Amino acid sequence: MNDILTRLTGHRLVPVVVIDDAAHADALAQALVDGGLPVAEVTFRTAAAPDAIRAMADRGDVLVGAGTVLTPRQVDEAVAAGASYVVSPGTSRAVIERCAEHGVLALPGAVTATEVQAALELGVSTVKFFPAGTSGGPKAIAALAAPFVGLTFVPTGGVGPTNLGEYLALPSVAAVGGSWMVPRDLVAAGDLTLVRDLVADAVALADELRPRSEALQGA
Repeated sequence: MNDILTRLTGHRLVPVVVIDDAAHADALAQALVDGGLPVAEVTFRTAAAPDAIRAMADRGDVLVGAGTVLTPRQVDEAVAAGASYVVSPGTSRAVIERCAEHGVLALPGAVTATEVQAALELGVSTVKFFPAGTSGGPKAIAALAAPFVGLTFVPTGGVGPTNLGEYLALPSVAAVGGSWMVPRDLVAAGDLTLVRDLVADAVALADELRPRSEALQGA
């Protein structure tokens, strides 16, 4: 599990993908690879999610996780399909414990001190901060990081090119999740060339911001 988190942290960006047709999954995975970001969080918001995860995981060159996982049964489906990590919008003991049974990384959602502490008590060291944009953004993450030393966050929701640097500048941010580089309509239309370009732009922006954020962390 630590290896998966290390890989996510290394990429610093996690594309949050909604796939309506699993037939697009392989081409989407190729677009991510070609764009320089071989990682994806495929959300369980559509019936195509398990098959899409399977298609992407079977390639072996993309780190695939399942998002919007709400129940232990969905954890089972995600892991059976090949998901290496599981992301939830909130903190669910049942979901986290099922992930532990499967030996996969759980990233539960937490935006309050109470939720964070509940996640920590379940052995979680990294939480999804969702929805980031309406839950206080970078300032809220910085405030929570102060008492919970060692905890890291993956902010998602309301994050985009204009505010990406604010999140990446925080030492407690392990990676940032977002859908701006993998728009649902483009994926559904099969316009994966444009998706590849958006992914490449996102990677270039994160790389450009990296020296700036590292300098701020060291200040």
